[in-house]
This record gives sequence, C-alpha cells and structure tokens, in this order.
Amino acid sequence: MDSKERIAAALKVATDTKVFEMGQGILPIVPDVFKKLFPGRKAVVVADINTWPAAGEKVYGYMTAAGIPTEKYIIDKEEFHAEWRYIEMTDAILDGDLKKANFIENDPEYTETEASKTFRQPSEDHYIAVSVGAGVINDCCKLASHHHGQGYICVATAASVDGFSSFGASITYQNAKQTFECPAPTAIVADVDVLVNAPRWMVASGYADLAAKIPAGAEWMIADLMGTEPIIPDAWNVLYPNLHQYLSNPEGIAALDPQAVADIFEGLTMSGFAMQAARSSRPASCCEHLFSHILDMTHHRFHGKLQSHGIQVAVGTLTMCAIFDEMFKFDLTKLDVETCVKCWPTIDEEQMRAIEIFRSFPAPKLGYTEITKKYNDAATVREQLTKVKECWPEFKKKLQGQVWSFEKMKKCFEIVGAPTDPSDIGVTRHQLHDMFPKVQLMRWRFNALDLAKRGMYYDELVNSIFLPGHAWDINEEQPFK
Repeated sequence: MDSKERIAAALKVATDTKVFEMGQGILPIVPDVFKKLFPGRKAVVVADINTWPAAGEKVYGYMTAAGIPTEKYIIDKEEFHAEWRYIEMTDAILDGDLKKANFIENDPEYTETEASKTFRQPSEDHYIAVSVGAGVINDCCKLASHHHGQGYICVATAASVDGFSSFGASITYQNAKQTFECPAPTAIVADVDVLVNAPRWMVASGYADLAAKIPAGAEWMIADLMGTEPIIPDAWNVLYPNLHQYLSNPEGIAALDPQAVADIFEGLTMSGFAMQAARSSRPASCCEHLFSHILDMTHHRFHGKLQSHGIQVAVGTLTMCAIFDEMFKFDLTKLDVETCVKCWPTIDEEQMRAIEIFRSFPAPKLGYTEITKKYNDAATVREQLTKVKECWPEFKKKLQGQVWSFEKMKKCFEIVGAPTDPSDIGVTRHQLHDMFPKVQLMRWRFNALDLAKRGMYYDELVNSIFLPGHAWDINEEQPFK
C-alpha cells in the first residue's frame, strides 16, 4: 500500500477530516479546498510572526486573489504555549473582532473566562479559520472553531507534532494541561516544500513526537489487557502497522530529505486520524507525554526559552523505553497476587497520597481528581494481576515487538538532533526522578506505572533506570549546554 492508498484508507475511518492533501508546491490549492468545504463563507488566516513569512502571506494572497473575503491575524509573539488566553483571542478572531483579539493577546491583567461561557451560536457571519502554523496555532483554531460550531482548514508549516489531525486540543486552563474535546480540522494541506524549510529542531521534534507512539502503544496494550481501554482496531490499524516504517530513516530526517520529512508528516497525521477514530488521545500518548505536561504546567524554560512539545516528549519517550527495558527483566509469572491485593491501598489512602504529592503543584487537585477516576478496588486488582501472571511470557513478547530499547531510541534521536538526555532541555536526572509520582497519578489513563504499583515492583522499577550503568545513572548528571 503506497502513501495515497494509506491516506485514502485513513480518511475512511477519520471522523472529522474530509481532505488531506500533501505534496510539493501545493499551497495554491488552499482557496479551492476552502470554496469546496465552506462555500460563500469569509476566511481569516491565523499565523504568527514565524509562520506568516513561511506560508501565511502566500496563503493570504492566494485566498484574496481567488475572490474569497479574507482577513489576517498575525500573533505578535516569538514563542507561546497553547494557554487559555490564546483560545479567547482566537474566539474573538473568528467573531471578526480583531481589535478585541489583539487586546486579549496583550492584556497584562488578563484573567481566564470560564470555559463553558466561550461557546457561540453558529452563524454564517463568523470567519472560518485558515490556521497556518504548527501545534499551538492549530490547537487554538481547533478549539475556537468548535466554540463557533464550525470546521476549519489547517495549513501545516512543519512536521513537528501530531496535533494537526488529532481529535481534541491540549490546552493549559486553570494551571492544568487539559485535553478539550473538539473536532479535528475539516481539511489539512501540507506543502512539503514548506515542511522541509522549517527549522531543523522542529522536524526533530516531530520525529520525537511520532516515536513517542512506540512506548505509548505498549501502554495501550497494557490497558487493553487490564480491560480499562480496549484497543480499537480502526484506530490501531491506521497508525501502528506502518509506524516503524515512518521512523526508519532518521538519516533522511537529519538531511531534511523531502521524502523522509513527508513520511514523518504522514505518520504524525495518521496518529491524529487514529485519535479521531478512537475519540481520544489514547492511541498517541501515555506516560511519555506526561513528563512534558508537567514541564508545561510549571512554565519550564531553558536558556530563557520555552521548550517545544516534541522536544520535551523526546525525554519522556527515552525514559519510558528505559522503563520497559527494566520491566522486561521482571518475571511477572512469579507475582504473589494475594500479597499484592492484601497490601493494595484504599481509595482514601490513594487520594491522600495524591493530595500530598500535588500539594505545591500549580494544579494541586489534579492528582486527587485523576486517581479518583482510575482507582480500582482490590477485587479488580486481583483479576488484573492474575491475568498478567497467567499470560506474561506471551504478552511480554508482544510488548517487546512494540517497544524499542532505550539505546535504539537514543541513537535515532541523536541522528535527527532530538534530545538524548534530560540536560538537553534543562532538566536534571534528579528532577526527572522526582516527576514519576506525578506522572503515575496525573491522568486517569491506565499506564505501565499503574501495573507496577499493583504488582508491588514500582519503586524497584523506577529506581532501576537511575542506577549506576543504567539509562539515567543518577551519578552521571550531564552539564547543561
């Protein structure tokens, strides 16, 4: 199956996206796509000071030349995260109130509006967003379009994240990184000539975000075995049969070879289609993303700069590959299920633990809320551990077929220019170690650390990757560069 056949098959299971066009020199098709999907509507090109010269100005010119009533809004920021301020800003843009949007963007006394009050009545007078950019701009246009009850077009400028085509937008709201349910773009246009001219670190970021699906897929397999989130065949088959192929040419990525970059963008887009089919981010993320969420929520900077999503996720991905390396050394056929069940904490104990762990966190109630959602009683834990114990040899082989070793992943990241050590993003190994309790608790989604907690090998597992000679040897801290 070639690329066109894979894309055609994926669009059949995608619930929101109707058009996905990728090729060299295809920016001029944007007006035709717009007219077909949104006949008679007004457009607004949303870009920032980096993506405007990369593609936004050309798209705006093509739109106006085609006779489509088109406005433009250029976000005047070198860097920004997907925070609620920018959602309200984009809501105002789609309302057609660009003056208000600019005020929200730059208001030094900005306070968040309640999320439930941001929805509008659908109207033909609203502008349809043509999002020109990468993850943040796309997420802003995605959620704001949902608030207006309409679709939008995404024009990608870098193969940097999988959020282009994903169902849902990851936004920081009330100090917590949250996924807001909202449809993916109606159409995605990716000009490969634009993608290969993106900064090299952005392509490395995209490679890392796609590689994150390696451990994330294994954790979905664990959740499937536990019965908490069964694997959805349509979602799995869109992405995972071709995932290793998409990632197979790190040398091409390093050279910004057009075909290699196109493969990564296709893989990232397929990841989003898998999320559409699942109506959740389960196919694309688990623990490896939560390390990044913690950094976002604590406003982490390195050398004064925010670190991109995929660059942060690279460290989480390496960490979870190391966790799986160590987990495969455990013989889970020897689990003492009854001892584990006897020692299993009550929900009150888990809630108190979560309160203590998140006490000084920007979102102090987050752990309490999430553990309350995913807590299982002792009887369920007995069933889960019994299942693992009985099928471990066969299940372990399946997991090993999915997960790359830490060393293999590190080598690929080294080639493409992604981080290979926490110090590359301004995080020490001690800090990384201390993130684990929050990672285990901060999302209701069942993960590999939850299994380790049930099997009473969590501490040994986590500590093992920081031992001498292991992945993140705590005594071999690397200096910040």
